Amino acid sequence: MTPRVTPRQLEVKIAKCLEDFYRRRLSMLGNLQLKKILRRKNPYLFRALGNEIASDIVQQILQAYVSASDETIFGDAFFEPVALMVSHGKVSDAPGVDFVIETRRRYTAVALKSGPNIFNASQKRRQNQEFNELRSRLYKIHKQFDPLLGHAYGRRNVGPSGKWIYRERSGQAFWAEITGDPDFYLKLIRLMKNIPTRHKKRHLEEWGAAVNRFTVQFAKDFCFPDGKIAWEKLVEFVSKQDSIPSTKT
Repeated sequence: MTPRVTPRQLEVKIAKCLEDFYRRRLSMLGNLQLKKILRRKNPYLFRALGNEIASDIVQQILQAYVSASDETIFGDAFFEPVALMVSHGKVSDAPGVDFVIETRRRYTAVALKSGPNIFNASQKRRQNQEFNELRSRLYKIHKQFDPLLGHAYGRRNVGPSGKWIYRERSGQAFWAEITGDPDFYLKLIRLMKNIPTRHKKRHLEEWGAAVNRFTVQFAKDFCFPDGKIAWEKLVEFVSKQDSIPSTKT
C-alpha cells in the first residue's frame, strides 16, 4: 500500500511550489517586451474607450498579460507538482497527459487544468484524441484505461459520454479522488499561510518598475512631442503590412 503524504511533507511541498511560482512571476515581469505584447492588442478599443494617458494603457496591457500568465504559471508551478506528489503518480510522456496513476487493474491518465472553463470545443476534441491515442498505445497492458480531465478548482463533475471518452472531476472531487481526503482542497489554501504576503512587496516593486519602463517606451514610440497619443502610429505598428497580398486568382 502506498504511504500517505505526511502533513509536514505537504507543507514543505506547498512552500516550495509557491516559491517557484513567485520566482517565475518575477522573471516573467523582468523579461517582458512592450512591443511584443502590444502587437496582440486592439488599438481601436483603447481609442474607443477614451484612453488618453500612456501609463493607463500600459497598466491595462500589463494587467491583462500578467493575469493570463499567472494562471498558466500557477498551474505548472503549483497544482501539477502538488497533484503528482499527493497522488503518488508518475510523470507521463504522452501528449496531453500530465501524470498517470497506475494500480494492478487500472491505468488512470490525468490531464490537469487549473479550472473547468478554459476548454473550447476544439481543445476538447484535441484532448479526446490524445486520450484515444494513449489508449491505443496501452492496449497490451490489459488494464482498465481511465482517462481523467482534472480541474484544480471548480464544480464540474461529469462522466464520459458518447462524444468524449474521458470523465471530468473538479475542485473538491478531484483532490478527494487522488488523495482519499475530502478536505484536501481546503488544506491547500490553509497551508499557504503567510507566504503570499512575504512576496507581495517584491512583486509590487517589480510591477512598478515594469510600468515605468513601458510607459517611457510607449511615450517615446507612440506619443507626439506634446504628450498626446499618436493613434495612427499605434494602429500602423499593430496592423500595417509590409506588402498587401494580391486578391487576383
